[in-house]
Amino acid sequence: MISDDELTALALAADPDDALLDARPISEVIGPVGDSTLPEWYMPAVMRGGLHLYGWRRGVVFTFIAALIVIEAFGLCSTYGQII
Repeated sequence: MISDDELTALALAADPDDALLDARPISEVIGPVGDSTLPEWYMPAVMRGGLHLYGWRRGVVFTFIAALIVIEAFGLCSTYGQII
């Protein structure tokens, strides 16, 4: 294990003008992906269309979302489990 002090000493001792001769762009390593400005491994493309819910499934989703909003409106925590 390297301590934070050792890492700090190494960082301060490094030459800031040193060129990274063996550095390559990630697009060279994994290949070109799409025509987006962000690489796909960082942020995937937006999903078009999506899943459309009909009938009772839509009601279940809306009920769940409404329950979460009500829980938050009353100031209760819905994400961290029971309050001890």
